Amino acid sequence: MSMTIGCRPWRPETEFHWIATLALAAALALQTPLLAQGLDREEAIDAIVGSDVKTEEVEAASATDRLVAAIAATAENAERVRKTFSLEEVDIVFLQDLDKGPDGVRKVLAEKESAIAMLREAIEGSALFYHAVDSRSVMVRNIVALEYGDGDKVTIFVEGPQDNQ
Repeated sequence: MSMTIGCRPWRPETEFHWIATLALAAALALQTPLLAQGLDREEAIDAIVGSDVKTEEVEAASATDRLVAAIAATAENAERVRKTFSLEEVDIVFLQDLDKGPDGVRKVLAEKESAIAMLREAIEGSALFYHAVDSRSVMVRNIVALEYGDGDKVTIFVEGPQDNQ
């Protein structure tokens, strides 16, 4: 009978116990909840947005020039939304009578429909913009244009009155 120091004889049932233990540990690890930052609390949204969000309601006729220029630049602004990581101020402008507004605005809206859809997708894909509009209960489907101002200021034009969002 020879003895070797530090070496135990191999037994198949020992290997099975290790495999079963590792499988159980992996199954339990997959069942634990993820500890990501939740968006249910207002503080979490403020930490993501980190900017001042203001709202105002105007008639479409009074903002025609700004609105037409913003709609014309929608494709470029959609690309810029994807690249924006911080904002100082977000103004959300509700256009209460856009459906009855000037013909020029409605014409540009019809022409730029695909660019507006692209802008909405960019806003939905950006935590910064999405939570800025969501914090004011704005439906993304009602956004018609976005305008970058001086510095880190953005104006988002939304179709409909503020209380109907």
